Amino acid sequence: MRIDPIEFEIFKNLFVSIAEEMGVTLCRTGFSPNIKERLDYSCAVYDRDGETIAQGDHMPVHLGAMPLSVRAAIDHVAMVPGDMVVLNDPYRGGTHLPDITLVAPVFIGREKRPSFFVANRAHHSDVGGMSPGSMPLARELFQEGLIIPPVRLMRGDAIVPDVMALLLANVRTPDEREGDIAAQIASNRVAEKRLREIVARYGARRVHGYATALQDYTERVIRATIREIPDGTYTFEDALEDDGFGAVPIRIRVAIRIDGDRAVVDFTGSDPQTTGGVNANLAITLSASLYAFRCLVGDDVLYNAGVRRPVDVIAPEGSIVNARMPAAVAGGNVETSQRITDVVLGALAQALPATIPAASQGTMNNVTLGGVHPRTGRPFAYYETLGGGMGGRNGLRGISGVHTHMSNTRNTPVEAIEHYLPVVITEYALRAGSGGAGAFAGGDGLVREYEVQCDTSVTTLSERRRSQPYGAAGGEPGASGRNTLIRSDGRVERLGGKARIELAAGDRLRIETPGGGGYGREQQG
Repeated sequence: MRIDPIEFEIFKNLFVSIAEEMGVTLCRTGFSPNIKERLDYSCAVYDRDGETIAQGDHMPVHLGAMPLSVRAAIDHVAMVPGDMVVLNDPYRGGTHLPDITLVAPVFIGREKRPSFFVANRAHHSDVGGMSPGSMPLARELFQEGLIIPPVRLMRGDAIVPDVMALLLANVRTPDEREGDIAAQIASNRVAEKRLREIVARYGARRVHGYATALQDYTERVIRATIREIPDGTYTFEDALEDDGFGAVPIRIRVAIRIDGDRAVVDFTGSDPQTTGGVNANLAITLSASLYAFRCLVGDDVLYNAGVRRPVDVIAPEGSIVNARMPAAVAGGNVETSQRITDVVLGALAQALPATIPAASQGTMNNVTLGGVHPRTGRPFAYYETLGGGMGGRNGLRGISGVHTHMSNTRNTPVEAIEHYLPVVITEYALRAGSGGAGAFAGGDGLVREYEVQCDTSVTTLSERRRSQPYGAAGGEPGASGRNTLIRSDGRVERLGGKARIELAAGDRLRIETPGGGGYGREQQG
């Protein structure tokens, strides 16, 4: 089929608009502040083989991993019109258990196999497990929450009641979960409708032809970008501070080999998987590695299946970057993904020192709160991540108080937290001076202080509390983060990056997030 450049651009925007409309639908119909306010979800469109065509401007850590969940759904369930498959299993393409994925086939006309697939992934504030919020300090996956293999949630356009009942019976906030799942169903239904509309307008042959052309174009752009990197092997090493059960750093090593228009990202030499939940599965490691290469592209090119074709990722099984079942993984998605990104960018900086920025905060600063709401007498469970400092770049300062790299959410507004929860935010501000010094300084972190109004279980899962986000090209590192417990009687306790604590009414939790590293040597005088 001859590819017309004007039509090519039209189809590129058509596919992206479908993924974006999926996200808008999910946001506007979701129940929880995690979805409505913080936008912790992702949506994408896939071809008949389950390969990505286009995705929304959502969460990189979700989107790079989601094709493996789509593949698992295709392999395990023979989908027919009206079906929808639900899963969250991290060892079948999931990220961590709170991230629930819904996959729907799209049949056009009387075709016997799906013409497309659509999928969305949303972080649910609770999926059971040993602590509210389902981000516990766990030793195995079974402690982290309900594990959902690929199963039908929808059959013949109707919810399978037994599956929904099983799911809702294993969470602390079933009404909220049911509402958010309904929003995910609506999101996929919108995408199905839009795909049928464009096929009706342009014909199946043209639509499929341009979907393939978009993937091939992305591959060509990525290959051209890799060709601009000098051939050679570039290595880098960084570490997670601990796994929540000990103080031993967990090293992540990478060697990136560039050979013409191909790259091999090799994590051989990284530490073995660990007891606590900072283990990353293969989906996470693929996602973070491919994200780093996509960031090198200056053109407006879709992130789709073409990104992966020139990049091979080697992640030894049983290591911190490719853990075996039943290793706990709640923190692998949110913390280890950020360190993998730091390591891959650190290696690329040796080849492209004027292009790669200093390290950003390197953590998502996870906070979960749960208890019984004194006003309603019903359980509540809440989860959020906090922004911090972006690393300085060649020619630009880092941005302050934002989510970076593998996270792309908002900071939850104070008004939303205080509306939904028995919590008062006593301070919310930028953390002045926390960005690393340099010709282009790193962005500053945040300060968020929670005062609970009732007995509340809290889990914190964070990094860069002892280490610092590295500077680049002579810039200084960003400041470490800090977590502090302030009891109602004035007692103050410094917390580690990972902690499970019980708060009473009047107690406060203070989170100070890291700053970004600085870029370039600061001019004196």
